[in-house]
Amino acid sequence: MSVPRTGTVPLVAAPLRAAHFLALTKPRLNSLVVASTGVGYWLGATGPLDLLVILHLLVGTALVAGSAAALNQVEEREIDARMARTQARPLPANRVTPLEARLFGALLGVVGLLELTLRVHPLAAAVALATLLSYVWIYTPLKRRTWWATVVGAVPGALPPVIGWAAARGALGVEALVLFGILFFWQIPHFHALSWLYRDDYIRAGLPLLAACDPDGQRTARHALGFAAALVPVSLTPALVGLGGNGYLVVAALLGGLFVLLAALFLQRRTERRARSLFVGSLIYLPVVWSALLMERML
Repeated sequence: MSVPRTGTVPLVAAPLRAAHFLALTKPRLNSLVVASTGVGYWLGATGPLDLLVILHLLVGTALVAGSAAALNQVEEREIDARMARTQARPLPANRVTPLEARLFGALLGVVGLLELTLRVHPLAAAVALATLLSYVWIYTPLKRRTWWATVVGAVPGALPPVIGWAAARGALGVEALVLFGILFFWQIPHFHALSWLYRDDYIRAGLPLLAACDPDGQRTARHALGFAAALVPVSLTPALVGLGGNGYLVVAALLGGLFVLLAALFLQRRTERRARSLFVGSLIYLPVVWSALLMERML
């Protein structure tokens, strides 16, 4: 359903228009960003949790994440129009104009950064700003040029727990780096599994992602396995810096081993079934690891 571009928008269309703008923020994807930010704050808190600060932190982070998603979609609207899984997004479907989306994204970013600066901590706002700029100005254009964009894009993708840690401590330390590392190494096998499942879409869009340039999938699977294996020692590091104990070590070791196994099975046979198993495994891995860290913190 399209909305008239001239005159006033009918009142009956207002809820639908709001839904289109909400879709620009990729709420399902960015729920992970908000959750990881909350984890970083909780682990970094040295006293009782300040619920008001948490509220401002999560709202501000959600707004900045929504800004990055909207601005990314403005730049990739032509690519999205060529891929089956993204053709229904608001911009390629002509439900929102590029100017509207750009202004909306900019507004979300400004409000979110002000929220973090004034109500949380300037350092948290600075990390959020770095996340926004690196995602929109570095990762997004690089995605059209090289498959290395996947690794580069994992940097802003791994910064949310650092935002939370900065909000709690007002400073960064080795603990924040450890949380960053877990999310960074997790993202690569997660994305490689997804991109293999949708490789035809990426080929049709002309994106030089590894799965789109790798006919038999061996390089894609090797990279997924390598980063999954690297994640194991990184995921055990919280026990060395005071973020986790023996219980967490057991959970992280078991999950890491299973994650590596799924990646190895994908390398052994590059089928959609095994790629989907790796992808689903990645969706289970991260919330369980975060939960294990939070349980240790509460205990």
